[in-house]
Amino acid sequence: MPEDNACTRCGACCAAFRVDFARAELQSEGGTVPDGLADGLTGSLCRMRGTDHARPRCAALVGAVGARVACAIHEWRPSPCREFGLRAPQGLGDEACARARARHGLPPLPM
Repeated sequence: MPEDNACTRCGACCAAFRVDFARAELQSEGGTVPDGLADGLTGSLCRMRGTDHARPRCAALVGAVGARVACAIHEWRPSPCREFGLRAPQGLGDEACARARARHGLPPLPM
């Protein structure tokens, strides 16, 4: 993310939730998500590496949660990442965001 916003200083969502997406989003299937960053679940579903751990952290997340982070594949991220926070004003600070931030001891973002 080139811009400076709450997400580039947070990253809690990338280290709080499982990220499942359609296999069709993989590069080998014509999509954009690098195959090496995903684990197959079923014939039609994949999961971002690192997000299935007891303490999830997406393999594409770079930096320190709550300080300064970046997504190494931001342009190519899967649909759940693209859709995260879209229901909130400016796409930040919705209920899921607040839960992720709380898991990392961060206060909710103002809405």
